[in-house]
Amino acid sequence: MRTYEVLFILSPQVPEEEATTLTTEFKRVAESLGATLKNEEAWGRRRLAYPINKSNEGIYHLLVYETTGGLSELDRRMKNSDRVLRHMIVRVDEDIKRADKLAKKNPKKERVRPAAPQAYPPAVPAEEVMPAGSEDAQA
Repeated sequence: MRTYEVLFILSPQVPEEEATTLTTEFKRVAESLGATLKNEEAWGRRRLAYPINKSNEGIYHLLVYETTGGLSELDRRMKNSDRVLRHMIVRVDEDIKRADKLAKKNPKKERVRPAAPQAYPPAVPAEEVMPAGSEDAQA
């Protein structure tokens, strides 16, 4: 099974009812392709990094699907919708497999903390530090 993340940004002028209608339509299209919805998150209205079609805000939605095929029809529908400012469909199962493989290859080793530093050694008398000939140089 392949896992896909579908993120799309709707125009801020879209009313709430129409936003839910568009979201349910996109879910219906994906499910007609044989995909199963694993997670749905409505991120709400957020500020865009740069203006798109003279809009500084957008309504974000994230959908996570598992499917054996692709989501090409969903991609086509999002491209043709005037209400969708941007969309992105990313296959994430390969990244999860890669992370699991690296975790098996390099398991986290239990780290041993170094022992707490001991108290400083007792102060050394000055005469042991300075050689006998250096007293004349100080005077």
